[in-house]
Amino acid sequence: MTKSNAIAAQAGRLLILILAGLLIFYHLYTLHDLYLGAGSAASLYYDHLQSALRVVIVIGLVLVLAGKRIGLWGMWIGISGLVATHYWAHFGQLPVDFTEGRHPLSYLRGFIFPTIISVIYWRFGPPLVAVGRAPR
Repeated sequence: MTKSNAIAAQAGRLLILILAGLLIFYHLYTLHDLYLGAGSAASLYYDHLQSALRVVIVIGLVLVLAGKRIGLWGMWIGISGLVATHYWAHFGQLPVDFTEGRHPLSYLRGFIFPTIISVIYWRFGPPLVAVGRAPR
């Protein structure tokens, strides 16, 4: 591996660490706010379903940071489910505030960070946290 490729690999792995860290923080903060903070006016079932999907996302991202490829599957299953629940709320007329004034395509933004994480992981390998270990 040339020096420029090694630098690109390190930068890519660092980007995985940053993006995964942001997503973990965001989803844990959202869970904290829902259960220990202001809460939500949405239906109880909807909140619990989204919470379970957020936990799947966090576990998947932690596994990605640990260098486990199975974490990518968990992350994608959780994110896809979360985006699907956003569409359910949007078109199902659930009593949630975040759907007002939003275009239906806006929920697809949730796929941006996972796509970047996946592409970098497949191109350069696991993030800096797991460097030195063989991916599983």
